[in-house]
Amino acid sequence: MKETNSDPRLAGLNVYRVGGAVRDELLGWPVYDNDWVVVGATPDAMRRRGFKPVGRDFPVFLHPETSEEYALARTERKSGHGYGGFEVHASPDVSLEEDLLRRDLTINAIAQSTEGELTDPFNGQGDIERRVLRHISAAFSEDPLRVLRTARFLARYASLGFTIAPETLTLMRKVSHSGELEHLAAERVWVETEKALGEPSPEVYFTTLERCDALNVWWPELVGEALVKGLAAMAQVPDSDMFALAHWRHAQLVSPLSDEQRDALSERLKLPNAVAQLARHTALTYSLINHSLTNHPLTNHALPSDALEGPSVLRWLERLDGWRKPEQVEGQLALVKVLAPELIGPLENAWKAARAVSPQALIAEGYQGAALGEALRERRRQAVEAALTK
Repeated sequence: MKETNSDPRLAGLNVYRVGGAVRDELLGWPVYDNDWVVVGATPDAMRRRGFKPVGRDFPVFLHPETSEEYALARTERKSGHGYGGFEVHASPDVSLEEDLLRRDLTINAIAQSTEGELTDPFNGQGDIERRVLRHISAAFSEDPLRVLRTARFLARYASLGFTIAPETLTLMRKVSHSGELEHLAAERVWVETEKALGEPSPEVYFTTLERCDALNVWWPELVGEALVKGLAAMAQVPDSDMFALAHWRHAQLVSPLSDEQRDALSERLKLPNAVAQLARHTALTYSLINHSLTNHPLTNHALPSDALEGPSVLRWLERLDGWRKPEQVEGQLALVKVLAPELIGPLENAWKAARAVSPQALIAEGYQGAALGEALRERRRQAVEAALTK
């Protein structure tokens, strides 16, 4: 760990590294960020040392040089619904053990002094060795977001053999049935889900939420057979960095849904426009592929020359807004390479031919206004048709 006791700003303070950094170091997992808790200090004392306050609900400070977070030891008491329904008490009187008690899982409640000594009041090290995610106390149920966080941690560590303790899964199910999950902000739900979609075993996040009856609260469209199909699709993502891996996985996960179901899910989660749009575009690509292969089945593993129909391909390119945003077509072509590689050659040729049609050339021919738009679409149709029949 980083030596902080040589930092003059921390001289005389009781500082401990906490949470994920300690957990991941013990697991041999990469550590990217450090979080620190300061015991026995006041906000004024931190400001005098040059720390920058950033916490709105409780005292959190940024180190002026490293930008790492230093939070004053605190306790929490449930006072309302949802993730933010807590009263926070930060005081020099709050002990390290009291601060650790408010955390969610035993493996996240281990502190490390600047000299490397571990404080582990809830035997998180034992649960790391046993590969178990276990709640610290019944207070776990007071924060519904912990249901999602625990499922996300399992998506991260399932490959290491981790499981959720039966009593913790029971508590997660109790929270799901309590109605507390419904009080979470959609943005918080998506943040956890997006992180889970980037983990090594993202499917575990959704199967865990299904096991504890949380899936039908925020993702009712995915309950049952739709989840089976969605997870199978999610296992296939393009080798493309045009969009984030988590966003590709989401698009694949919801690909079996109808347009109405997918839009309802996007609205409920208040998805960023780019994420919702990638899901819509992916659905368009599935529609094109399914239409082509349904109407023109493969014969001896060969694709008939007329499998792709010009009007369908042109409509696909238009709905992807390919002329203004060609990267959206390029991204979907990367998906086609994974889902239906036999179609990629004809589609790439059609896309290249359509892009080669020049609006300037038509203007030079005298087209303008509405007539220009009609002529441009007709020339592109002809170009696509010609490319597909080569």
